[in-house]
Amino acid sequence: MTLAILFWMLVTWLLVDFTGTAHTYLGWMAKMQFVPALLALNVGALLFVVVLTLFMGRIYCSVICPLGVMQDAIAWLRRKKNKYSYSPARNTLRYTLLVLACAVLVLNVAWIAGIIFPYSTYGRIVSVSIAPLYKLANNGLAALAEHYGSYAFYEVDVWVKSIATLVVAMLTWLVIAVLAWKNGRTWCNTVCPVGTLLGLISKHSYYKVAIDADKCKNCRKCERNCKAACIDLKTHSIDLSRCVVCGDCLGQCAFDAMHFAPAVQTKEGSIPPTSGDVTPEGSSRRAALTSIALLAGTAIVKAQSQIEPKTTDGGFADIVKKEKTKRNKLITPPGSLSIRHLRTHCTACQLCVDACPNDVLRPSSSLDRFMQPEVSYERGYCRPECNRCSQVCPTSAIQPVTIEERTAIQVGHAVWTRELCIPVKDEKPCGLCARKCPAQAIQMVPLQAGVHQDGRRWRDADNREIPREKLLLIPVVNEEKCIGCGACENLCPSNPLSAIHVEGHEVHREI
Repeated sequence: MTLAILFWMLVTWLLVDFTGTAHTYLGWMAKMQFVPALLALNVGALLFVVVLTLFMGRIYCSVICPLGVMQDAIAWLRRKKNKYSYSPARNTLRYTLLVLACAVLVLNVAWIAGIIFPYSTYGRIVSVSIAPLYKLANNGLAALAEHYGSYAFYEVDVWVKSIATLVVAMLTWLVIAVLAWKNGRTWCNTVCPVGTLLGLISKHSYYKVAIDADKCKNCRKCERNCKAACIDLKTHSIDLSRCVVCGDCLGQCAFDAMHFAPAVQTKEGSIPPTSGDVTPEGSSRRAALTSIALLAGTAIVKAQSQIEPKTTDGGFADIVKKEKTKRNKLITPPGSLSIRHLRTHCTACQLCVDACPNDVLRPSSSLDRFMQPEVSYERGYCRPECNRCSQVCPTSAIQPVTIEERTAIQVGHAVWTRELCIPVKDEKPCGLCARKCPAQAIQMVPLQAGVHQDGRRWRDADNREIPREKLLLIPVVNEEKCIGCGACENLCPSNPLSAIHVEGHEVHREI
């Protein structure tokens, strides 16, 4: 229980942390989750989970999976003992959902299955509920620290990035919470495809929880405290495909009838273990074995992530009341390779959205990529010195890129809209887009015909000098140099729509 709570708290911190600190030390926790490891083809993590399940049963579900631990926490809050009873497995529903989840992965629509995948589901719940509270608490500490002359904390914006994602996450949480409150692990053992798959594997686990029928007095304490509803005392059997090896039944048995130990193999098959592996010794052994297995798995799947310190390029005036640009092509984060690659691999866990320090990522509302991240530049731009999203993605939907690689990736190119540009519509000089372009991909050229440059001076068609305050220049974009970072779009003073915006590339390019 202690290990499960610790793991749960650390994964939650990983999901809400916006500084990059948590990912430096805990990024491996996301990468060892089953579905992210599967989509990323993380063989080490997959083998660890499978071997762990073959050895000890569904320990993954009771310790590593944050959604499973959350259900246990909700059930614990009810604080009513003897509230469960055995119920037969709904195998038709379980296996149907498993097959459908596999099918949508094969059909390259991972976000659909992501609605019920445990890690992505928990990520969305945390993103819309705990992350805003975490940021508000941080802002309070920042204000308090500033009052005492310290800048150990800095304020961050707290805003709703997607109403649709908020609604889906809250509805999912409500369903899971009601099921956990009433019946414990119903979601895990009926809906979750990962639980169903690991349940099939756990039937063949080396260590098993089993009942010694000779010692059992049928007091039913084990059955009434089994949140997986998998203990059938009529037959003195346990449905190992649903047992999450939580150990609650071991702690309730007062007659030495519950064991967690290797099953004895005979010619007739597997029979319940009869060793003295019972509570408290049995629970202690289970905890020790779990700890050892998790430490071994950590050593296998831990990936060191290098988070580069973010620099700034000077202070800018706040640009307010920007409207979202209607783009012909979606912009996806650097490292996502293409729109198709992102759609295929992303389960919409929201980790990259919450980790983005520039507020350019938000969940999509389009049905073909629902809740997956897309780039928009109303609140900031994708700074070339930042690669945070590529470092935190556990599924490789956004593949890791270095800062050097980031500055050479073209996610899109800037497009100028003449009628919105201030020198055209207001006849006032501007040029902010060219001055702030980090790729130096924008050049300013005269709006008026016949204007030419003579050294540092500008002259009209009659060779008369044009004062700087009357010189009107308009931007010309070099698409070969533009990386689509959105600095021009974000900083353009034209309101409510920017006079220059970025159109995404179907497939990313390199300069």
